[in-house]
Amino acid sequence: MSICCIRFCTTGLPSDIVVEVGEMSFHLHKFPLLSRSGVMERLIAEASEEGEEKCVIRLPDIPGRSKTFELIAKFCYGVKLELTASNVVYLRRASEHLEMTEEYGEGNLVTKTESFLNQVVLRNWKDSLKALQSCEDILPHADEIHITKRCIESLATKASTDPNLFGWPIMDHGGPMQSPGGSVLWNGISTGVRPKKASSDWWYEDVSSLRFPLYKRLISAMGTRGIKPEIIAGSLTFYARKYLPGLNRRQGIAESSTRLASATLGAPPSEEEQKDLLEEVDRLLPIQKGLVPTKFLFGLLRTAMIIRSSPSCISNLEKRIGMQLDEATLEDLLMPSFSYSTETLYNVDCVQQILKHFLAMDQTTGGASPCSVDDGQLIGSPSASLTPVTMVAKLIDGYLAEVAPDINLKLPKFEALAAAVPDYARPLDDGLYRAIDIYLKSHPWLAESDREQLCRLMDCQKLSLEACTHAAQNERLPLRIIVQVLFFEQLQLRTSIAGCFLVSDNLDGSRQLRSGLGASGEGGWATAVRENQVLKVGMDNMRMRVSELEKECSNMRQEIEKLGRVKGSSTWGSVSKKLGFRMKSQMCSAQEGSVSNQSKGSGKTEKVKVKDRHGKHRKNSSPER
Repeated sequence: MSICCIRFCTTGLPSDIVVEVGEMSFHLHKFPLLSRSGVMERLIAEASEEGEEKCVIRLPDIPGRSKTFELIAKFCYGVKLELTASNVVYLRRASEHLEMTEEYGEGNLVTKTESFLNQVVLRNWKDSLKALQSCEDILPHADEIHITKRCIESLATKASTDPNLFGWPIMDHGGPMQSPGGSVLWNGISTGVRPKKASSDWWYEDVSSLRFPLYKRLISAMGTRGIKPEIIAGSLTFYARKYLPGLNRRQGIAESSTRLASATLGAPPSEEEQKDLLEEVDRLLPIQKGLVPTKFLFGLLRTAMIIRSSPSCISNLEKRIGMQLDEATLEDLLMPSFSYSTETLYNVDCVQQILKHFLAMDQTTGGASPCSVDDGQLIGSPSASLTPVTMVAKLIDGYLAEVAPDINLKLPKFEALAAAVPDYARPLDDGLYRAIDIYLKSHPWLAESDREQLCRLMDCQKLSLEACTHAAQNERLPLRIIVQVLFFEQLQLRTSIAGCFLVSDNLDGSRQLRSGLGASGEGGWATAVRENQVLKVGMDNMRMRVSELEKECSNMRQEIEKLGRVKGSSTWGSVSKKLGFRMKSQMCSAQEGSVSNQSKGSGKTEKVKVKDRHGKHRKNSSPER
């Protein structure tokens, strides 16, 4: 059931024409209308020729519908018309539609609205924005007379200009009044206080009120005006956070609902609208590292997976994140698996793809080259270029430790992600050892061969003393790995002791030199004594640790002998071959020689003990557990 509204013109004369605009009927007079409009003149003439008693004219396509035509009718009757930024676009297009040009009267509506647009609306940021918003309802009609383009160009020009250069004429944001000199006004009196300078994001909130088609055109125009990519990226980020509810999951409920309530779309956008918006934002975002926050990109990727965006969009977001993976956090990587076909709790495949893109970008940019690790020092890559790779390696090791407790995480997937990190990216394998240990604890049903295969991912030479101590007592590790850990831990301790002896000798020599010259006085002598005491305590602790390791090796040898699986003795060369020891004999002999030179006769005795102990380990550990 439709409701028809009727408007009468109260001039004292009976109306002789009815103009129907939608569901509204206007009872007017012919002469005021035909004297201002060429279209009305023709329609009235055609209706008069038909000989109807009362002329009825229908205007179904007039822009702005009945509200706009009511203003036009008042203008035809000589009523003063109040033009605003909100109605001028409708009136400009409707006057063009009705041919209200200068041919039908001086100062006609086309001229008045055009003059108001140029002299008032397009010179002001707020008015230009209101006029552009009014174009959304009649977009095709507004495009015909280029009003949309003119409003966009006006906004793009003002956004690309530093507002601090112009002061109050451009910065019309409803804040405190300012004088032409730039000082803040209070009751019309200059306070002498200078307003705060506007930041580069002062227009983000304003343009976010536009619907996306017009917003997209405005952003494109700003790009051609030379606005910096990081500023455009910031505006896109602001707009996406306002209209994509999934990006506000870490915000409070009140703040998130306030953002959605202020959206021009009214109700929260549908899933299809969110999908279109997200894919368009992805296309518009500049492809440069660091312009978009990594956390925001992860939010886009997570939302894209939830609303099932196109595979190309998801892949593009993975590439964007891969470019700046070194800026991510562990919380960012922990993305739940939203696919019904995936059994794992977290989306490990997505993280592996992101890592793949990062490593590919790092190789193309010459970020890092393979290097070796010798005595805990990185060799072969510049430290500056290796830093991002090292950060990512640490991040992936932390991620592996988080996903390892998932019983549905298969061994090949865990191994693939751990092996994807280059060896040179890990200065130490402590993080990887921790992840492997957690995985073994959560998957106790793994076969011995699978355990050994998993443990081969870490390099025992790159474990710290603390990690070695833990691994030597870890019952979840295969026996072969434990023996390797014990060997390298003892080797590290012997190397450290040899270094301490060298430092001690150097300190003694420098102390004698200082005492002979008498240059440092009593303070230098006290410092040297304290340093010497600290070194002696450290060496005593290391000797005690070596003794403990020898006892552990002896106990392990006795336990292996009890198993009764002895297959024969062999030389130290076969031990190093079967246990996978890759240490160079020259290095071992050099280190042992260093120790023996410093500790004189005691070093030689320890060297014999080490050889004897490793030979017995080889004899008893060759069979499988």
